[in-house]
Amino acid sequence: MTQIGRIHIDKIKFFFILTLCIICVSFSYAQNKNIGIERNRVIDSLHTLIKADKYDTNRVNHSNILCRKYINIGLYDTALFYSNSALKLAQQLDFKKGIANSYNYIGLAYYNQADYPKALDQYLKALKIDEKRKDKLGMSLRLGNIGSVYSAQNETQKALDYYLKALKIAEELGNKNHISAWLGNIGNIYLEKDTYSKALDYYFKALKIDEELGSKTGMAYRFGSIGIAYKYQGNYPKALDYYQKALKLDEEQENKSGVARHLGNIGSLYAIRGEFKEAEKYLKKAIPIYDNIGALDNLRQSQTALSQLYDTIAQLAVNKGQWNKAAENYKNSIFYYKKSIELKDTIFSQENKKQLVRKEMNHEFDKKEANTKAENDKLQAVAEERNRRQTIISWSIAGGLLLVLVFSGFIFRSLRITRKQKNIIELQKDEVSLQKDIADTLREISEKQKHIVEEKQKEIVDSITYARRIQRALLTSDNYIKTNLPAEHFILYKPKDIVSGDFYWALSIAPLPGWDMGTNKIKLLPDTKRKQTFYMITADCTGHGVPGAFMSMLNISYLNENVIERGIRMPHDILNMQRKEIINALNPIGSTEESKDGMDCILCVYDFDKMLLHFAAANNPLWLVRHGELTEYKADKMPVGKYNEDVRPFTLQTIEFQKEDIIYTSTDGFADQFGTNGKKLMKKKFKEELLKINHQPMAEQKQHLDQFFETWKGNTEQVDDVCVVGVRI
Repeated sequence: MTQIGRIHIDKIKFFFILTLCIICVSFSYAQNKNIGIERNRVIDSLHTLIKADKYDTNRVNHSNILCRKYINIGLYDTALFYSNSALKLAQQLDFKKGIANSYNYIGLAYYNQADYPKALDQYLKALKIDEKRKDKLGMSLRLGNIGSVYSAQNETQKALDYYLKALKIAEELGNKNHISAWLGNIGNIYLEKDTYSKALDYYFKALKIDEELGSKTGMAYRFGSIGIAYKYQGNYPKALDYYQKALKLDEEQENKSGVARHLGNIGSLYAIRGEFKEAEKYLKKAIPIYDNIGALDNLRQSQTALSQLYDTIAQLAVNKGQWNKAAENYKNSIFYYKKSIELKDTIFSQENKKQLVRKEMNHEFDKKEANTKAENDKLQAVAEERNRRQTIISWSIAGGLLLVLVFSGFIFRSLRITRKQKNIIELQKDEVSLQKDIADTLREISEKQKHIVEEKQKEIVDSITYARRIQRALLTSDNYIKTNLPAEHFILYKPKDIVSGDFYWALSIAPLPGWDMGTNKIKLLPDTKRKQTFYMITADCTGHGVPGAFMSMLNISYLNENVIERGIRMPHDILNMQRKEIINALNPIGSTEESKDGMDCILCVYDFDKMLLHFAAANNPLWLVRHGELTEYKADKMPVGKYNEDVRPFTLQTIEFQKEDIIYTSTDGFADQFGTNGKKLMKKKFKEELLKINHQPMAEQKQHLDQFFETWKGNTEQVDDVCVVGVRI
């Protein structure tokens, strides 16, 4: 989906909302419409069964099924609780099948959270057990799941190998459901590899089996996949035909989410063909369906797509001099753009409700902590009083015994000793009992405090993990860049923590009529098939982790506002306005504190029509590799933000690029990494590696840099976020 939008909320309010989103406790599902699913009949009945179950294989199976239900509604922590409980019980019972299934569901929970290393580890454990048991059905399922992990990590060859292994076993068993699933997944791999004819072969094989099974859901899904493959092939009539077939089947089944998805695909296809009225009709049909089923993210994306469609129609009208038509479509574009932003604000505002819950929890925690401390102080006072009394009693008994000794003499010596020993034993017993009571009480208090701290820590980590999803959603999608950047490229993005201060952002914009990107002046230009200009920034905000994430999201919002809303086109002008906005937001009038936060970046504007690269750089340089030689273009030695020295405008630099030129931009995280030898990598060694690999395909360059970085880092801690971008012309 094109990243386009206008930020209407006040800057300080936007920053405050982001702060709440990061630090509030993770109760997002409690505010979502899907929370009703958690208490549906199936989940309630499973809870009832588990309560009635003995600690046997039935409890293992029911817990795993319940885990899957919670995964389906996104409650991954709850799902992991039940799958781990099932695993522990299955291991105690030596229930091998239950152990394998538990590993599988734990892996599925991690997979849905994009924690692919943990998911892979769990799937491999399950596969090992299935192989020992010679459970071929289980082996087929695990191999397919492992393939899905590799596919999600873009390791397409490994994914293909595992899908083929899973398919072979499913065919041996004659399990048509698994055969259809793996054929479809193999088709997806070939689609990802741009081998569309092979993708279609596998899709049609899967479709044939779905038809044999009478699975309308499967058939609708295959029709949609076939339509996508034909679209990528450029065969738009066939793509449209299969989209329509998919739409018809899902309408018959009243599958609203499928209907909305197919309507969006059809609308997108009509837009590509330039049939804007039809595109508008289908996109408008998708919007109320997404609204009805509560799919807020899909609703926002559809509104954004419709806004962009109207913007495109308006630009075409401007080119033809149809000013009234352009104005009307710009008005429509702004309407749906506002709808998209309002919905985005609604999603964010739901997070504000969590603040009250968090305050109540903090208040309850403080109250419990105070009660615990008071109880502890009381126990200690009681213990001290008992010790004092025991001391007095001991001295009194000793004095009495001494008097008995004086007055009774040697006659009563043995009796005195016997009594003394008896009293000492009784005192020791009392003292031991008292010490045990105190120790047990203190241990119980300690365990309660530890549990509270662990729960709070888990809530904070869950909140930051949820914030990572929000931040990743604001980054320009790989599919958008792949579709709109007419050049081979890679993006190596490695945050130090869960969320990141580094970010990348991209936008494809058609040149304005009469605007010369080369001179930044009005000029009459031929109005025939001008290519789009492509904007891309590689940025490093002040700090990393949560503070860095605040700054990255704030900068992304200003980029959208400056480029899309204000229409600023040249990179140095954009950075000048960006700096002004950042300073105003972080240093408002009347503030007693001065913030010097900002970002270092390289903002590139690729004009493929004129083969020109315009860029402006703050602190970080740009590198050009041509014919095996690397040229470094210096940056302005100042950040995009508050600066102590004289503030100067950013410098516009322009390069005439050639075919096979490679442009590299990077934040400082890669070069600043310490290795196992205790030394920094440094930019010199980084540039040597770029020269060493520049002849390789861009995907292989990314893999090489990633492996080189991890090898250099070894067991040392990653010191900063890393973002490296390469573009081959």
